[in-house]
Amino acid sequence: MNKSGVSTVTQFILLGFPGPWKIQIMLFSVILLVYILTVTGNVAIICAVSWDHRLHTPMYILLANFSFLEIWYVTCTVPNVLANFLSKTKTISFFGCFTQFYFFFSLGTTECFFLCVMAYDRYLAICHPLHYPSIMTGQLCGILVSVCWLIGFLGYSIPIFLMSQLPFCGPNVIDHFLCDVDPLMSLSCAPTHIIEHVFYSVSSLIIILTILYILGSYTLVLRTVLQVSSSAGRQKAFSTCGSHLVVVSLFYGTIMVMYVSPTSVNSVAMHKIITLIYSVVTPVLNPFIYSLRNKDMKYALHHVFRGMQTIQSL
Repeated sequence: MNKSGVSTVTQFILLGFPGPWKIQIMLFSVILLVYILTVTGNVAIICAVSWDHRLHTPMYILLANFSFLEIWYVTCTVPNVLANFLSKTKTISFFGCFTQFYFFFSLGTTECFFLCVMAYDRYLAICHPLHYPSIMTGQLCGILVSVCWLIGFLGYSIPIFLMSQLPFCGPNVIDHFLCDVDPLMSLSCAPTHIIEHVFYSVSSLIIILTILYILGSYTLVLRTVLQVSSSAGRQKAFSTCGSHLVVVSLFYGTIMVMYVSPTSVNSVAMHKIITLIYSVVTPVLNPFIYSLRNKDMKYALHHVFRGMQTIQSL
């Protein structure tokens, strides 16, 4: 909060999804169900990779770390959204709002770099299979994962800190279900053009560079796969890479609309819908996308759920 004492706002009101009580309860139930499925599905993937020694390979280790990331990505916003449905005041503290804002963007940025690392892993495995074991070692995998988290949490630290130092004199009503850049900046009683420009420049740079790298990696993978004479080999490669590309398309398709060309989103309702897709809907689809198209993962998940049923029956 501003040390100069100019800022008078100590909390914000998140309007969320206004409407009749029955609609509120329906949305609460749907989002709660989606959240439970997201956490359950991603925890199941983490358990499957941890318990099945056949999955102790870089690809599945990266997938388990990605699932861990997705759990925190939805947890930094969804519980507050659910609590907001049941709250009469619908308030969030100044500190809580900017903390959520920071973690939401930091985890989203980390996801961008995780998708790059997963694309790099598939590129090495398919384009350089003989050198893959010697290049993608456990040590390199750990370093790449650590770098993703480090860059993700450092990337927006300065812009968001500068935003938190802006004076907010009122009003304090945010027509959204989470603390996002545009609604927050519109409430500041000081000029925000420079900070917004820096924020969107950083966002555009991260999104465009990572998506270009991912597309470039999969272009090289596709070229290599088409040269494979074995139809079974081609099918396996397409199946694995296809899952990654579906996840990339879902995630990047929505965030590019929001943060690369933000002026294209004029409707507040559309703003909420797009944010809901990439922050709530996409994470719940990822476990299904990765498991349904992968025989090894399906086999491991089958044993995980069978083990859980055995424990419950004891």
